[in-house]
Amino acid sequence: MFDKTAAWYDAIYGNKDYAREARQVDELIRLHRKSDGNALLDVACGTGAHLVHLSKIYNAEGLDADAQLLAIARERLPQVRFHLGDMCAFDLHRTFDVVTCLFSSIGYAKTHERLVAAIFCCARHLRPGGVLVLEPWLVPGQFTAGYLSVEVVDRPELKIARMQRSTAEGAVSILNFGYLVGTPGSIEHFTERHELGLFTREQMDDALRVCQLDVHYDPKGLIGRGLYVATKAAVT
Repeated sequence: MFDKTAAWYDAIYGNKDYAREARQVDELIRLHRKSDGNALLDVACGTGAHLVHLSKIYNAEGLDADAQLLAIARERLPQVRFHLGDMCAFDLHRTFDVVTCLFSSIGYAKTHERLVAAIFCCARHLRPGGVLVLEPWLVPGQFTAGYLSVEVVDRPELKIARMQRSTAEGAVSILNFGYLVGTPGSIEHFTERHELGLFTREQMDDALRVCQLDVHYDPKGLIGRGLYVATKAAVT
């Protein structure tokens, strides 16, 4: 999905405050975690920007389905172990005290069936008393078809203009991106299409509870999209 844009992903999201978000996630983990270990898995970790900060606190690993994003993460964090895998169908044959899935990556599950599969995969990788921190994508009422946006990167040797137009097909939001990228060697134009499922609060809650997780919901979350903090029952 990021074949053409992986190299510029961090530049495009250069204003995102990963350090603040990681601190907030850490505070929530400390509040809700009941296991006493320190192992963390970041699912759909992308280029590892959250792990830059979380790996200073936790024995962290990352997983993503995009090999090019993972290559950037591995170069950035050579001490962290990364796995190539689908968040809806992975098995690392071990468990963690914390599993995170941030920046609305769960939307890429796209269908309700795959949403449940993704949460099941996360839940089975949790130790008893462990916690899942899950940042959702927009719910149906928050998404506006026809919405237009533009983001600009203006650096001495890198210029990017990214325009987005949103559409929808049923319960799937479609983000149509157009890029104009200028470097000293070339000017390129290309497009990307991202499809993310619009899951309701009820669907998210049900999927988490079906996986036998105790659910706490923060309506504000890290960037206004809400946040689920779900704890696996501790062994008694």
